Amino acid sequence: MPITVNSNPAATSASFYLSRNNYALQKSINRLSSGSRIVHPNDDAGGLAVSMKLESTITRLKGTEKNIRNAISYLEVQDGVYSNVGKIMNRMIELKGLSQDVLKNSSDNDNYNKEFRNLQVQLYDMSKLTFNGVSMFANHTTKTCSQEALFDDMEQDLGLDNTMSIFVSSDGTAGPKVSINKGLLLSALTINSSTKDSDEWTQARGHTDAATRRANNLYTFASETYASAIKLEEMSVGVFTQALENIATLRADNGGTMSRLRYASDNVTLQERNFVAANGRIVDVDIAAESTRLAKYQILSQASASMIAQANSAMEIALMLFR
Repeated sequence: MPITVNSNPAATSASFYLSRNNYALQKSINRLSSGSRIVHPNDDAGGLAVSMKLESTITRLKGTEKNIRNAISYLEVQDGVYSNVGKIMNRMIELKGLSQDVLKNSSDNDNYNKEFRNLQVQLYDMSKLTFNGVSMFANHTTKTCSQEALFDDMEQDLGLDNTMSIFVSSDGTAGPKVSINKGLLLSALTINSSTKDSDEWTQARGHTDAATRRANNLYTFASETYASAIKLEEMSVGVFTQALENIATLRADNGGTMSRLRYASDNVTLQERNFVAANGRIVDVDIAAESTRLAKYQILSQASASMIAQANSAMEIALMLFR
């Protein structure tokens, strides 16, 4: 190989390889420090596009999971109220039995009635409870809230304002949904004594005041005021029993919806895990392989720098010929 002065192809070649090795070394450092195989779009344009779509789906699934959990919490709080209503109803039944004791005088019965009427006000107050500002119990069956309704276990969705939809997939409104209802607590506590032993329950349309309800054989265990509350002697034992059965039906419906939401939550959680794993297989760096690659390019970069120095020393040989 001739010795030249104007050009140094060996140094130029070594410089080229040094630049390329340094670029590869920097890429390995970026991947290891970020934990991602795709640091820049040119690393894997197609993989980056797929990853962005997967990340969007994962984000939607996380939001869906939170919404489902909130719905479950709503139903749990609602069921807690139903449970307490059942306890109050049991106490009312006990008061009814105590008031029928022939050894009790009128003063004793007045005391029972005071508690009985106060419990009715408490039941009404419980029907006004909210969850994060959203009412848990429906007071009316129509969208305009102009009518009351008796309980009908065959028709829980009596009005558009009583139903809320929980979407249980990443597709949002285009995907499946679970409907949860504002409980018909006041309706469940309103009994038509003329049909209390049958499966058919009429709607108390227009019967808004206590006197009119009584005239139409309509009895409610929830009263807005103490003065409008009914007395123990106005209620038969069968009416108490039917009200308890209504509450039990509401709890059963609530439990069924809650069970479905829990399975929906499990399904969304499983989907989220699978999508995270799929995304990881695309973007996550293989630490072992990348560490090996880093060591490789560290050695090559050092070797390239050494070869540049070696190539430059050839120029000194040319100068020695002039001595």
